[in-house]
Amino acid sequence: MTGPEVLDLGRDAIWTLIIVSAPMMIAGLVVGVIVALIQALTQIQEQTLVFVPKILAIFITMLIALPFLGATMNGLMTRIAGLIISGG
Repeated sequence: MTGPEVLDLGRDAIWTLIIVSAPMMIAGLVVGVIVALIQALTQIQEQTLVFVPKILAIFITMLIALPFLGATMNGLMTRIAGLIISGG
Protein backbone atom coordinates (compact mmCIF):
# COMPACT_ATOMS: atom_id res chain seq x y z
CA MET A 1 0.00 0.00 0.00
CA THR A 2 1.16 3.48 -0.77
CA GLY A 3 1.06 6.43 1.58
CA PRO A 4 -2.12 8.00 0.15
CA GLU A 5 -3.96 4.68 0.38
CA VAL A 6 -3.01 4.34 4.05
CA LEU A 7 -4.15 7.90 4.72
CA ASP A 8 -7.42 7.22 2.89
CA LEU A 9 -8.02 4.10 4.99
CA GLY A 10 -7.24 6.02 8.19
CA ARG A 11 -9.61 8.80 7.17
CA ASP A 12 -12.36 6.26 6.52
CA ALA A 13 -11.72 4.62 9.90
CA ILE A 14 -11.97 7.97 11.72
CA TRP A 15 -15.13 8.87 9.77
CA THR A 16 -16.66 5.50 10.69
CA LEU A 17 -15.79 6.13 14.33
CA ILE A 18 -17.59 9.47 14.21
CA ILE A 19 -20.65 7.97 12.52
CA VAL A 20 -20.83 5.07 14.99
CA SER A 21 -20.49 7.24 18.09
CA ALA A 22 -22.72 10.12 16.94
CA PRO A 23 -26.17 8.70 17.83
CA MET A 24 -25.22 7.99 21.46
CA MET A 25 -23.43 11.32 21.86
CA ILE A 26 -26.39 13.26 20.45
CA ALA A 27 -28.83 11.40 22.72
CA GLY A 28 -26.68 12.15 25.77
CA LEU A 29 -26.40 15.80 24.76
CA VAL A 30 -30.14 16.25 24.25
CA VAL A 31 -31.07 14.51 27.51
CA GLY A 32 -28.40 16.49 29.38
CA VAL A 33 -29.74 19.80 28.08
CA ILE A 34 -33.34 18.86 28.90
CA VAL A 35 -32.45 17.79 32.45
CA ALA A 36 -30.36 20.93 32.90
CA LEU A 37 -33.31 23.08 31.80
CA ILE A 38 -35.62 21.26 34.21
CA GLN A 39 -33.10 21.74 37.00
CA ALA A 40 -32.80 25.43 36.20
CA LEU A 41 -36.57 25.93 36.09
CA THR A 42 -37.27 24.04 39.31
CA GLN A 43 -34.09 25.21 41.09
CA ILE A 44 -33.16 21.62 41.96
CA GLN A 45 -29.36 21.67 42.04
CA GLU A 46 -28.63 17.98 42.50
CA GLN A 47 -25.47 17.15 40.53
CA THR A 48 -26.11 13.41 40.22
CA LEU A 49 -29.66 13.79 38.85
CA VAL A 50 -28.51 13.95 35.24
CA PHE A 51 -26.60 10.63 35.17
CA VAL A 52 -29.46 8.11 35.26
CA PRO A 53 -31.52 9.68 32.43
CA LYS A 54 -28.37 10.05 30.31
CA ILE A 55 -27.35 6.43 30.82
CA LEU A 56 -30.86 5.20 29.99
CA ALA A 57 -31.09 7.40 26.88
CA ILE A 58 -27.68 6.28 25.62
CA PHE A 59 -28.51 2.62 26.25
CA ILE A 60 -31.88 2.84 24.46
CA THR A 61 -30.29 4.72 21.55
CA MET A 62 -27.60 2.07 21.30
CA LEU A 63 -30.21 -0.71 21.20
CA ILE A 64 -32.20 1.08 18.49
CA ALA A 65 -29.15 1.98 16.37
CA LEU A 66 -27.32 -1.34 16.79
CA PRO A 67 -28.18 -2.74 13.32
CA PHE A 68 -27.00 0.47 11.63
CA LEU A 69 -23.83 0.56 13.74
CA GLY A 70 -23.05 -3.07 12.98
CA ALA A 71 -23.58 -2.58 9.26
CA THR A 72 -21.34 0.48 9.24
CA MET A 73 -18.52 -1.29 11.06
CA ASN A 74 -19.00 -4.39 8.88
CA GLY A 75 -18.57 -2.27 5.75
CA LEU A 76 -15.29 -0.84 7.00
CA MET A 77 -13.99 -4.25 8.06
CA THR A 78 -14.97 -5.77 4.72
CA ARG A 79 -12.98 -3.05 2.96
CA ILE A 80 -9.96 -3.61 5.21
CA ALA A 81 -10.16 -7.39 4.73
CA GLY A 82 -10.37 -6.90 0.96
CA LEU A 83 -7.25 -4.76 1.05
CA ILE A 84 -5.42 -7.37 3.13
CA ILE A 85 -6.43 -10.19 0.77
CA SER A 86 -5.47 -8.27 -2.37
CA GLY A 87 -2.17 -7.21 -0.85
CA GLY A 88 -2.94 -3.53 -0.84
